[in-house]
Parts: sequence; C-alpha cells; structure tokens
Amino acid sequence: MSKRNNSCTWLCGADWESVKPLRPFDESVLAFLADVSAALLRSREAKAYPDVATFAFFCRRANLERLRADYPENDRLGRGLTFHIAPSNVPINFAYSLVAALLAGNACVVKASSQDFAQTRIVCRVLDELLQGVHSALAPYVNVCIYARERQDITEELSAQCDARIIWGGDETVRRVRAAQLAPHAVEVTFPDRYSLLAVDAQAILAMDDSQLARLAQDFYNDTYLTDQNACTSPRLVYWLGKETAAAQQRFWQAVHSYAAQRYPTEPVVAVDKLTAAYRAAVALPGAKLCVMPDNTVVRLQVDALTPDLDEHRCAGGFFVEYTAETLDDLIPVVKRKYQTLSYIGLNVDELKRFVVDNGLRGIDRIAPIGHTMDFALVWDGHDLIRSLSRCISVL
Repeated sequence: MSKRNNSCTWLCGADWESVKPLRPFDESVLAFLADVSAALLRSREAKAYPDVATFAFFCRRANLERLRADYPENDRLGRGLTFHIAPSNVPINFAYSLVAALLAGNACVVKASSQDFAQTRIVCRVLDELLQGVHSALAPYVNVCIYARERQDITEELSAQCDARIIWGGDETVRRVRAAQLAPHAVEVTFPDRYSLLAVDAQAILAMDDSQLARLAQDFYNDTYLTDQNACTSPRLVYWLGKETAAAQQRFWQAVHSYAAQRYPTEPVVAVDKLTAAYRAAVALPGAKLCVMPDNTVVRLQVDALTPDLDEHRCAGGFFVEYTAETLDDLIPVVKRKYQTLSYIGLNVDELKRFVVDNGLRGIDRIAPIGHTMDFALVWDGHDLIRSLSRCISVL
C-alpha cells in the first residue's frame, strides 16, 4: 500500500516501502524533531493552540536528550513499521504517538482523527515541509493519513503490513480494530477507555491567596475543559481530603467557574447532557446530591459512597462527581483497571505512589500535579513505549 493507490487522504509523508529499523533516539530523528519544535514555536498560527505549543516544547532538543538519558542501552532496534490509530477527540494525540514510535526507531503510518482539527493541519504542514526539504531522508518514516472509520479494509491492509500496532481510543475502537488481523510476529499496544480523578487537600485550597487560586483554576481548566473533558487524563471524580472541605469546595469551584464561564461556551446539547447525566447518577449513586451552581458551566454531584460502577457515570463538558473522606482508603476497593491518572493538589507525590503500590491497585498508572495531567511521557498507561516498540538484540 502507498499513498498513491488507496482511498486515504494523506496529510504528510511518502511511501514507506523498504524502510529499515533505526536505533532508538537516532540522531536523524532527534534533528528532525528539534526542527519541528523550532518551526512550531515560530508559528504565529501554532501559538494560538496551547496543545500544539506543548507538543512543540516536548520536541525540543534539550527535552529529547533528557529522555534519551533514560535509555542508555545500545543493543536495541526499532521493530519496523508501526501503524497507529489515534483517538477522534484529542487533536494532538496523533503527533505524540508518532514521535514515540520514531524515537523507538520505527517508521510510522498514523491514522489521525477525521475531524477537521486545526491542530492536526498545523502540525502536519510543518512535518511535510521539513520532510520535503532538509529531512527528506526521513520521509518514508513519517506518514499521516485520515480515512473514515468505516473503511475497515484500509485498517486491515495496514494492520497486515505492520510490525507493531498502537490503538488509542475507547473500548469499542479497540475491539473494532482488533478484528483486523496482525502478522504473527507483530505486537500490539492498546490504550482503551480510561477514567481519571483528582485528590485535593482542602487545607491547601484554603491556604492559597487569590492569585494562587486563579492559577490553580486555570490549571484545572486546562486539564478538563480544554478538551471538553474527553481526554482520558481529565479528572472526573474530585476526592476531597481533610477538614473544612465545604469551605474549600466553595472557594475552589467559585474560582473554576469564574475562569471557565468566560472561556467555555456551553452548547445547549452539552447542557442537557450534563443535567441528564447528573439526574441519572443521582438515582444510581448512594446519597447523591446535585450542588447549586450559578449556571450549567460546572455540574457537581456529591456522593456519600464510592461504588464499583462510578466510572460509568460520566459526561463531557464539565461534569464532576465529588466525594469527601479523611484518607484515600475508600479508593482501594473501587479502583479497577479502567482508572488511569491520579492528579493532586496539596498532597505528597511519593506518598501517593506508595499508596498505589502498597495497596496493589489494579488501576492508576499515572500520578501528576494538577495542570499537567495531559503532559505526554514515554511511559504511558504503564507501557514503556521505547522498549515496547523496539526489540533487544541479545548475545549468548
């Protein structure tokens, strides 16, 4: 398959035939990504999108060198051709997936979201310009396309060719793509539907001055509303700890509302969806109570107990379940594999990590401060992408 003989729309790249695996963190890849970063940081158009700017900072040479230091071994090669299915609702995810596979030493064919995201167009324009110029040698390694999800025939053809497949999306996406068979030697990494939460020390909120609280509200907004709360990393459960939680909640949510109401237009359908989700959850969850807010920008549902089906009660666009306790112990029986990111305010990260490990929780693969839940890392959902997407050359 090549971009000249199929029904895909190609946003950047060239044919990938006859590409050979590279060493992880190959110098040509590092130089290419550094130029991608510089081009995006110079772009006035790119600066309008915080997620594009964040991606550009990730690709800076200094950051790539820092990442390379975590992989000192020199006995690895990329697996070959990687095929990526990016999620439909997170515009910049396709680019991170591509970069991770490139850094691991692979050629990439990435199916980006078919939605017309400006971020996708901006990044692919920069990629294509560089691949047609000074970095033309890498053109076979960087291929981005879009096609309708109904075109399972394209998914099947690309899956049959690849040496590794990476699937981002909901559970249904994973099931659908898995119907396309892989070659016997190929490996697969999946990132299915996940659920994330925020743990807050109430005293930390009460101790903040107004400027600190305003900054915190912005960080929370970036983690949630910026992606319509569709990112798997976006907190949906807010778990309050300590005393005077009622005063802390009032102060926190007032700041969040003040920030979000000016920047997040709530569409009528989203407003209805949030209220519908709240009423359904109020019936199903123990002691659930809908909190009074100035408008529909923030919908809060307080519960008296956490249940195993809590993650099923969700809605996009600013819908949050709240729970209050003295310790995190009430999470132990309910955290299952679907739980992904534990973000925090005013808590010790080492203690949070010990809580997850010492209690053998099946879920929670990431711990991040508020405002950084979407920060990409080469270890994601417990998968080390460099080692998963490369192979070790052993000597007996």
